[in-house]
Amino acid sequence: MKQLLGTAFLGLTSFMTFAQEAVEVNQEKALGLDEKINNWFAPIADKWEHIVLYPISFTETISVPIVVLLLVLGALFFTLRFSFINIRKFPLAINVVRGKYDDVDDHGVEKSEINIQDGDILDTIRDESKEGEVSHFQALATAVSGTVGLGNIAGVAVAIAIGGPGATFWMIVCGLIGMSTKFVECTLGVKYRDIGPDGTVYGGPMYYLRKGLTENGKGMLGKFLGGLFAILCVGASFGGGNAFQSNQATQQITSLLGLQGGATGVIIGIILAIVVGIVIIGGIKRIANITEKIVPFMAIIYVAAALVIIFANISHLGKAFGLIFSGALSLNAGIGGVIGVLIIGFQRAAFSNEAGAGSAAIAHSAVRTKYPASEGIVALLEPFIDTVVICTMTALVIIFFNMDGAFVYGGDGTGQVVMSATGQAVGGVDLTSMAFDKVIPHFSIVLTIAIILFAFSTMISWSYYGLQSWKYLFGRGKTADMVYKILFLFFVVVGAAATLDAVIKFSDAMILALVFPNMIGLLLLFPKVREELKRYLSAIKKK
Repeated sequence: MKQLLGTAFLGLTSFMTFAQEAVEVNQEKALGLDEKINNWFAPIADKWEHIVLYPISFTETISVPIVVLLLVLGALFFTLRFSFINIRKFPLAINVVRGKYDDVDDHGVEKSEINIQDGDILDTIRDESKEGEVSHFQALATAVSGTVGLGNIAGVAVAIAIGGPGATFWMIVCGLIGMSTKFVECTLGVKYRDIGPDGTVYGGPMYYLRKGLTENGKGMLGKFLGGLFAILCVGASFGGGNAFQSNQATQQITSLLGLQGGATGVIIGIILAIVVGIVIIGGIKRIANITEKIVPFMAIIYVAAALVIIFANISHLGKAFGLIFSGALSLNAGIGGVIGVLIIGFQRAAFSNEAGAGSAAIAHSAVRTKYPASEGIVALLEPFIDTVVICTMTALVIIFFNMDGAFVYGGDGTGQVVMSATGQAVGGVDLTSMAFDKVIPHFSIVLTIAIILFAFSTMISWSYYGLQSWKYLFGRGKTADMVYKILFLFFVVVGAAATLDAVIKFSDAMILALVFPNMIGLLLLFPKVREELKRYLSAIKKK
């Protein structure tokens, strides 16, 4: 693991030096390459965003995207229907991750030596009563690596740039009620997963939509929703799980090293694609083994730095939370203004923690357990870690940065603000980086490393989500796998070359589009979750 990261960073540094020299020498020849890619990509992003975020108008000034309504009302329904399971079973979730109830699932497992074949690790020869490939902690780490990432760093900056501090409040609310949604979808993911002859797990919404709704006598609807989800999930893996990550990693690298030029984004994108390509051939176990090491490491670095800044500004903490609450609920801008901030907060939170999108259920499906609800309980920790804790920390860092009026909240919707001192337009990861640098000089160097790790872990996790969906659509053959992986790596380069505005529109739309088929299925299948929860709670009581 250390050798892999060391080689990756050494190669990245060497290639950055080469890139800078190449751009300086061939400036005129290279000029326009990034722009050409962006000009091709931007219209696609605009059209797709318009379709997915189509609004319902309540008055002339108030309209809400249908997908946001579905997301919010669904999360509220599950929170109430399961009697605030997000709060009641939080301690149980911690204990399950700690391994307190592992013996409830453990039947004894015998593993063979690792056998890697065409990107899948076939080391699942075991007792037939033992299903799954990874532990509760590994499944959580893999899923968290797909959600905790640049959405927490750059996404929060975008939310505050557009909606002000008030957007943070609605992100927190979305994270809290999203815990219940995550519980439901991940329980179903384990319940209806497929186990291959070699023990390899295939799971996610496409399976529980098809199999679960078929059980309920809605086979045609299940097949349609399962296929639709798989198609959209492939697109989401190219967008939010890939292009957005490479875009923000590239932006941070170019900003730190002062690189400019028409081919800079393409060059960095190719380097990132090579590094990601080396890893994604490993399958879920290779990903789980890497992410269980990377996720705690990068989380500790980032959270520690955020805590340093929060404690350095402890005297402003009350004022910061005051701005968050007043911005979320103030009627100075009218009901339409409040609704606007709410929508921004929920969109960014949904992009960050993906509760309701169903993507994390794909990773959680691979867990070793015979009680699906055990993993649903574990999964509800994700939105809490991702949104309630890490996103709130990022928001506070940015709000502290603006205590002296460094920029004006609001904007043209592109996620950028204009710096008061220089007139420079700043958005996304650059805004967060500047906020950290103000208190911890040159922390942008450390943040760049953390951002690369966030982007890297998110991309490899989402490559697994997308590949599982691709297998569902086109079968589990070698050729189909290779086609997907090539397309995935292509979008690493596209994301690096395109603008933040185009990438975030496409990424938002692709992630949120998953909500339509997934939430319909969850609302029809939640009684199955209630049965599984009762079965698991009975099992641990007998322990």
